[in-house]
Order: sequence, then structure tokens, then C-alpha cells
Amino acid sequence: MVSEDDLRTVLEELHRLRTRVPQLTGALAAGVDGLVVAHDTPGVDPEGLAALTAAALGVSVRVADATGNGGLRELLVRGERGYVATYAAGRSAVLTLLAQDRVNVGRLHLEGRRSGALIGELLDAAEAAAQATPARRSAPRSPRAAATMPRPPPPAAR
Repeated sequence: MVSEDDLRTVLEELHRLRTRVPQLTGALAAGVDGLVVAHDTPGVDPEGLAALTAAALGVSVRVADATGNGGLRELLVRGERGYVATYAAGRSAVLTLLAQDRVNVGRLHLEGRRSGALIGELLDAAEAAAQATPARRSAPRSPRAAATMPRPPPPAAR
């Protein structure tokens, strides 16, 4: 589990990133499962963006594997009015950046990779600390349970 201080640090990094690259219109840190960690995405639904990022990531990983290019490190989509760039952020998170069409793509990659590495280190350390500190639970949970969405209750019998 990520602490409030860690979440605040991630959000501060997203703000700093948008300052360093003025053509950014949004920044989002999310788990590879599509759940939002932190965001600075005015005018864009962060939950929807995180879910779409996870879907695009899944397809992109398969493309990289199928072509023999190894593990996916980043994804760049160029639309008519701008870019969507996604970078690995540690073992279980990604950084997605939204940028205007006039952004310097080299600068976008440089800053995106740096921030992705910083955010990844922070989130990986928080995850390792959480796993090292056993939480008190009434029932044991599988390691993947924390990374999945809860299942809805079954429908009521009629």
C-alpha cells in the first residue's frame, strides 16, 4: 500500500514534470492494472485514461513480444492534435503523458523517462515495504488480490 506521503510525492513529481515540459497538457501515474495512483489531467477523466492506458499497454506488450523486440519500455501515440506517451514506472506502474503537437519529442522522452524512473523507484519501494510488513487480516489474501478490482456481489435470488 502506498502512503499518503508517497502519493503526495508522486503528485508533486507530476506537477514538476508539467513545469519542465510546458507543452504537457496532462500527466498520470497508474498501475499496470489500470488503477489511478496520482494525476494532473485537467479536462481528462483520469480513471478512463488509466483504463485505456492499461488496455493499450497489454496490446503493445504483445506486439513487442511477437516482433522479438523484448520487453516494452514505452509507447508513443501521435494524434492530429498531440501525443500520448506512456513510460514504464517500476515493476507495476506506468507514467502516461499528454502533450501538445508542438512538443519537442526528444525532451518529452527525456523528461518522461526520468520521471517514470523516479516514480517507479518510489512505488516499488513502497510496495516492497508493504510486503515486508505483514498487515493484520482476518483471512489470508493472495499476492495478486491487492492488484485486482474487487468482485461485485452476486445478484440477489428472485
